[in-house]
Amino acid sequence: MTTLNPTRERVYTVDDLWRLSHDPAHADLRLELTEGKLIIMSPASVKHGSHAMRFGFVIMQHVEAHDLGVVTAAETGYILGRIDGKDTVRAPDVGFIAKARIPASGLPDKGFFPGAPDLAVEIVSPNDDLDDLARQIAQYLQAGARMVIAAHPTKQQLRVHTSDGVSILGIDDTLGGSVLPGFTCPVRKLLG
Repeated sequence: MTTLNPTRERVYTVDDLWRLSHDPAHADLRLELTEGKLIIMSPASVKHGSHAMRFGFVIMQHVEAHDLGVVTAAETGYILGRIDGKDTVRAPDVGFIAKARIPASGLPDKGFFPGAPDLAVEIVSPNDDLDDLARQIAQYLQAGARMVIAAHPTKQQLRVHTSDGVSILGIDDTLGGSVLPGFTCPVRKLLG
């Protein structure tokens, strides 16, 4: 059994995270890694999970209809790289990997995806740490994500982050973008 103590002054690696997240003693935990520090994610609220599923469902319908790639769920880890020799692995609420980035042999059965998703969606809960959210968005973009959507259900808005900046979409706007060619969806449908 592995002892889990994220407050301990230790630098964790991608391999440590994989081992811990597959240790039966920690089966009920959702873990991430940021710059070598272990993060224990608390279970999401029902509303949070409902919003994440809605995003995933709408995106997956479009991705599958147009054979664009793969959509992943919240427990999927993405290796965002090393910062000062310290590993970062994040798990967005919804991720999308473009078909061109999927190996010819397919996705591996073990391990995290080696790189950022092309699109990451994070559902923001009222008690989320906004500094950590900003750090997370920056990590995705620095690792090569083309778009990061921070969905704020309580504010009824989406903050769409790209390398060009941030766009704020309200409930009456429509989400689109080149990351998912041909995709458009009313924000109301995603946050309803």
